[in-house]
Amino acid sequence: MSISKSSTPRPSIPPRASTSSLNTDEYAPVIERLQTIYNRKIRPLETTYNFEGFHSAPLTGSDIGAKPIVLLLGQYSTGKTSFIRSVIGKQYPGEHIGVEPTTDRFVAVMHGNQDRIIPGNAAAVNSELPFRGLDRFGQAFLSRFQVSQTNCPVLENMTIIDTPGILAGDKQRVDRGYDFTEVVEWFANRADLILLMFDSHKLDISNEFRMAITTLKGHEEKVRVVLNKSDMVSQQQLMRVYGAMMWSLGKVIQTPEVLRVYLTSFWVEKPANCFEECRDLIEAEQKDLLKDLRNLRRNAAIRKVNDIVKRARIAKIHALIISHLKKEMPALFGKKKKQEALLANLEGEFIKIQQTYHLAPGDFPNPARFKQSLIHYDFDKFRPYREEVINMAEQALSKDLPKVMSMFPHTAQPELAPSERNPFQEFDAESAMANNELPPSYWHADAVDASKYKSVFQGLEPNNGIVSGSKIKPVLMNTGLDTSVLADIWRLSDYDNDGAMDMYQFALAMHLVTVVKNGGELPEKLPSTLQPKFNGI
Repeated sequence: MSISKSSTPRPSIPPRASTSSLNTDEYAPVIERLQTIYNRKIRPLETTYNFEGFHSAPLTGSDIGAKPIVLLLGQYSTGKTSFIRSVIGKQYPGEHIGVEPTTDRFVAVMHGNQDRIIPGNAAAVNSELPFRGLDRFGQAFLSRFQVSQTNCPVLENMTIIDTPGILAGDKQRVDRGYDFTEVVEWFANRADLILLMFDSHKLDISNEFRMAITTLKGHEEKVRVVLNKSDMVSQQQLMRVYGAMMWSLGKVIQTPEVLRVYLTSFWVEKPANCFEECRDLIEAEQKDLLKDLRNLRRNAAIRKVNDIVKRARIAKIHALIISHLKKEMPALFGKKKKQEALLANLEGEFIKIQQTYHLAPGDFPNPARFKQSLIHYDFDKFRPYREEVINMAEQALSKDLPKVMSMFPHTAQPELAPSERNPFQEFDAESAMANNELPPSYWHADAVDASKYKSVFQGLEPNNGIVSGSKIKPVLMNTGLDTSVLADIWRLSDYDNDGAMDMYQFALAMHLVTVVKNGGELPEKLPSTLQPKFNGI
């Protein structure tokens, strides 16, 4: 196969997601029930036996009900910010894309009714945001953290965390003023999908990047690898790059299973020297990645149930340990010596509890680490065994939480195009148009042919994939339609109401022009079948 570069590179069209493809309402009853079970039957166990002092603070409503979190990790200029732009299909407040290290802070890109930036200190104390635990990292980190809110349908179903580009490990870790790897670990514990971004020309793993990846131990099922800018190398080179990247990762991530790798090419403005020989493969890989994002809401809800089950089991073991140590303390004299003896023989006390309650040793905490927390407490002040509190947690584990899994909606079959629903039914489009009827396929997103209007759109000189209304107006005026009709077409096509259009919106507007010219009537509201989805990258 000959190696050639495209002289007319394809523009990168930002994908969109309709609320129908990422529906949050269907999982709302599951999350609501999960919150009720936790607050009524598990949280009392945690507060009674000071679970917070040994493990983590009680969960809040924003912790359980938080939207799925996608965490992006990678060295500078690997395309993390460009990936976010491609997914949400627009700019977000504070965005900065460049060839040099540009993102020097953690940015949580979230949905909001208006574009605004919430500084880190304010975000860490906001009970409506899932970032209240970040104040533990101090002012040095909070000054480098912000929440960027923008009105975007995709962000109604997920939160994307953009991280600083990782440079030369040790030196930058000192300059940051906070422990980068600890912050990554905090986000990794709460993330539902972790994307490790690599550039096809930057495969080296710096010390700090290596440490950040190491903190992902235990979260391997959430980790995906993205080899971005895959069209900047030839097909033969891409095979070598892929192998080199997997070899480098294999030395850092010690897992028996191979991580899923996506070959992608996310650009705001695609350069002219791209190789096109692997274009079909790259587009198929990107669709798989975006499919993972579409399934994120369901997977995140399942993970939340799993995390609550795991937390309840840990809290129950913790309660039995604390109540056992309380019971072993003498009533009057020799308390100090007894406490010292219990600490010295903590592993033996764990074995006693395991035998008494028939528990698995693997469910117990690390004795050395648990001992470090115990030395700060007076065992005599611990709460005694309270059967009713522990029984409530056991009831949640044995009955309530398994019932929550039955509440999950069944996975729907993929939506078929109208022409595919009945393979024996044909529609005569020409005769239908002659009778002022339009085929059902006209009202489906598959009928919007972006490639047909690509050259026209590019001729309008888009800026970051967007063309202003003043440039598009003459094109629409040349269609010969009445201005009142064109006003309706603009209202339906500019669904984000920003006064500009991307490639899909422009193609949609031209598609609606064709609808009107063929005798169709414009709807009051854009049909759900015409709403944009994750496609057309």
